[in-house]
Amino acid sequence: MVAAVAENGVIGLHGKIPWHLPEDFAHFKATTSGHVLILGRTTHEGIGKPLPDRTTIVLTRDPDWKADGVGTDLFVAPTLPDALRLADTLDGDVMIGGGAVVYDAALPYADVQVISEVHQSPEGDTHYPEFSRKRWREVSREPREGFDIVRWERVHACG
Repeated sequence: MVAAVAENGVIGLHGKIPWHLPEDFAHFKATTSGHVLILGRTTHEGIGKPLPDRTTIVLTRDPDWKADGVGTDLFVAPTLPDALRLADTLDGDVMIGGGAVVYDAALPYADVQVISEVHQSPEGDTHYPEFSRKRWREVSREPREGFDIVRWERVHACG
C-alpha cells in the first residue's frame, strides 16, 4: 500500500489531495512505476488518465464503466479479490494506491505500507484507515521536506 497521509489521517478533500508536495508525487511515481497499481474508480477518475509505466487495475462495481485504454495497461475488476487474482497474472509487485475504501479493503491483505507522513493537519473528508501499530513494525523512515517516507511491515505471529 502506498499513501500520503496527514498527521490527522486525512488523505483527501472533495476528491483532491489537500496539499502540494512535488517530491511526494515523485516518490509515488518511483515507487509504483513498473508495477501493478490498484485504484478505486473515483481515484482513477481524479487522476484523469492511466499513469504511465505501470499497469493499472481500476476497481468498480459498475459493469458498464469504461475507460480509454482498457485491456492494454488498464484493466477493470469488480472486487478487490478479483483485482488481486488478475494482478497475479501480470508483471510487477501489487501496489494499492487508494482511495480510502480500497485502502480499507486491502489492509488485511497487505504486507507492506509505504506511507508519506505529511507534516500537516488539513481539513479533509477522506481518511486513511486506522491500523494497529502492534501488528505493524516501522522498518525505515526517510525525512523529506514537509513529510517523512515511512515503511511499515506486517508483524507475523510465530508458532
